[in-house]
Amino acid sequence: MANLRDIRNRISSVNNTQQITKAMKMVAAAKLRKAQDKMTSTRPYASKIEQVAGRLTQHSDASNPVMRMPEEVNNVLFIVIGSDRGLCGGFNNNLFKDVETRLENNFSEHLDNDSLSLITVGKKATAYFKKRNYSVIEEFPGFFDSIEYQKTSDIMENVTGQFIEGKFDEVYISFNEFKSVIAQTRRTQKVLPIDANSIGKSKTDNASESSIDYLYEPNSQAILDKLLPLHLNMQLWRAVLESNASEQGARMTAMDSATENAKELERDLRLEYNQARQSAITTEISEIVSGAQALSEN
Repeated sequence: MANLRDIRNRISSVNNTQQITKAMKMVAAAKLRKAQDKMTSTRPYASKIEQVAGRLTQHSDASNPVMRMPEEVNNVLFIVIGSDRGLCGGFNNNLFKDVETRLENNFSEHLDNDSLSLITVGKKATAYFKKRNYSVIEEFPGFFDSIEYQKTSDIMENVTGQFIEGKFDEVYISFNEFKSVIAQTRRTQKVLPIDANSIGKSKTDNASESSIDYLYEPNSQAILDKLLPLHLNMQLWRAVLESNASEQGARMTAMDSATENAKELERDLRLEYNQARQSAITTEISEIVSGAQALSEN
């Protein structure tokens, strides 16, 4: 049976760990509330921009270079959004494995031809894909230390420029979409090229709205040229906010589970400690009785 001092040290260590995980859970809960507020306030704005862009592309003959449909998909870019910190359960690994599976199943030729590139957001995504020798052309470790719209728009504007130049034929974003505190959905969506038919069908809700004839000032082309880059920027910004909220929810859940496990382990250790202590006391009493009996016989 383990030494009593060793068991006491383990109980103390588990108790300290429990205090740390409980504090991390509270911090994650506070960050989650802020992340949720920012995320939920962005969703309607991003959705409305997409709806207006869909109406414009569907009901006018305006066009834009970001709507260019390539005859052949030669070069593909994935923007993978992970996290900067760990201790958030399977938040990162589940997403990264899903991305890897998707790449192997749908883009194996591009992997073999070295025509598939990645932009990684967050330290964990950067470390994971660079270690596995993927072609990471840009990396943004420490991105979530300060979440700013300008940083995401700079990334998207750079990617859009490369798409227009023909360096990439398709661009995807992979991230964790927030569903609830305990659930995140791994999602990969194509952002470039913009499919006029798809964006129009997904956001035109009913026939009465789609039949309205709008007048555009100065004209539909000028509005579309201004709106589509904003729409693309908002797609990445929304993905970053969704991922941040999902990360805090995953960390909160993971730390709650760790705290409960620490409590259970502490209970088991205390039971073991009490059993060892009782055994030691029983042994001492037996030795005293045996000694007293030996003296009385003499």
